[in-house]
Amino acid sequence: MSDNLNTDPQVERGAKDYRTDLKPIWCAGCGDYGVVNAVVKAFMKLQIDPEKTVMVGGIGCSSRLPLFVATYGFHGVHGRTLPIATGVKVARPELTVVAVSGDGDGYSIGAGHLPHACRRNANITYIVMDNAIYGLTKGQTSPTSARNFLTKSTPEGALENPVEPLSLALVMGATFVARGFSSRPNELADMIAEGIDHKGFSWIDVFSPCPTFNRVNTFDFYKERVQPLPDDHDRTDKLHALSLADVEDPYYLGVFYKVDKPTFEEGIDERVKEHTAQGVTLDKLLTRYA
Repeated sequence: MSDNLNTDPQVERGAKDYRTDLKPIWCAGCGDYGVVNAVVKAFMKLQIDPEKTVMVGGIGCSSRLPLFVATYGFHGVHGRTLPIATGVKVARPELTVVAVSGDGDGYSIGAGHLPHACRRNANITYIVMDNAIYGLTKGQTSPTSARNFLTKSTPEGALENPVEPLSLALVMGATFVARGFSSRPNELADMIAEGIDHKGFSWIDVFSPCPTFNRVNTFDFYKERVQPLPDDHDRTDKLHALSLADVEDPYYLGVFYKVDKPTFEEGIDERVKEHTAQGVTLDKLLTRYA
């Protein structure tokens, strides 16, 4: 078990210990209800300390999730979820940090931060609720909407090809890459728990349907098309993971890739220890660059 978990063996925490009094206000039938349930189940499974856990959200329907979970939370600006989460983890490496976004927040305005989060390999779990639509702003095409998708912003059909989140995660260097489905909260909870337990940057894309504005990528749409990863899949084989990530019939669910590499915080800690051993102080460093 990784050292970013904060457990107290004397306390058995239940669902009520991880929920706030604030009730979610998503549309009826929104997939994000399943995701918040999975997050709570994952926290219960790991028995992490809410007071040593931080959830960071951006802007969008899904990014409200930290409001409903009884941890420290930060509701940031659009697309800046990962820089904020990274700053929290670097400043307080002993905390468990979970970042949440939607496909608009994460794969559009926030996309420029994705490669750097992956290459740094900070010990953060990143959950993206992917509904292939801009829900908060009432139904425009998002980065994961299919080509020819009809919305208010593309009344004659989208001309762009959709972003492929898992392929991006694998190529950019995330050390834990997974995909879940909000209609399967128990499986998703296990996936999130494993991602939190992983030492490094964990990227979990979640099919989380929007029944109000996306009448194509519905729960039934995914239920007919999702399937667990093959039993013989090697999680350390990136090329094989890429070949499965690109498949749409079926859409595979599970942990595609998982490897251990040094984390960003470990590198910082080593550098601090080196400077301390050499008698380097902050004043000396500032003098060097004066």
